[in-house]
Parts: sequence; structure tokens; C-alpha cells
Amino acid sequence: MTNPQFEEVKTEAAAAITGDEAELRSVYAGLVHEDGRHEYYFGNDTEEASELREAAAIQLGMLTRVLADRSDSSVDEIAELAAERAEEMELR
Repeated sequence: MTNPQFEEVKTEAAAAITGDEAELRSVYAGLVHEDGRHEYYFGNDTEEASELREAAAIQLGMLTRVLADRSDSSVDEIAELAAERAEEMELR
């Protein structure tokens, strides 16, 4: 089943990144392909480790909240599952 909003979300995300008024501090894109492959793109315009942690925490929080809402799960359930998967992943 295809989500009819998927193309709209991709278009909006691309416009937010490349638009004339894009003033971004942090960008993350995680791609999960149909064959199970994963790709990660993470960029930050930060100089301090504390700024990086804060930007990453905001991104993780947003993603966790959206996933919990859309999957009828709790934030804690999504966070626990994400922590398990993060430990299993080998990043390149």
C-alpha cells in the first residue's frame, strides 16, 4: 500500500532544504530502501559539541513524536525500539 502523502512530504522536505529562505542549522535524512538498505545524511552548522547534542536531540525528539503518533505507539516504545536498532547498526 502506498501512502498518498509520501510524494508531498518529499517535495516539502526538498523545498525546505533548497529554498531561497532556507536558514538551517541541522539536517538529517535517513533513507530505508525497499530491499532493506539504509543510507544516512547528517549535517550541522554547529561549532560546539553542546550545540550538536541539542540539534540532534531536537531532531530525535521530533522524529520519535511523529513515529509514535503515526504508529499508535508510545514515545517510550518508539525510543526503546530505536535504541535497540541503533546498537545493532554499523554506520559507515
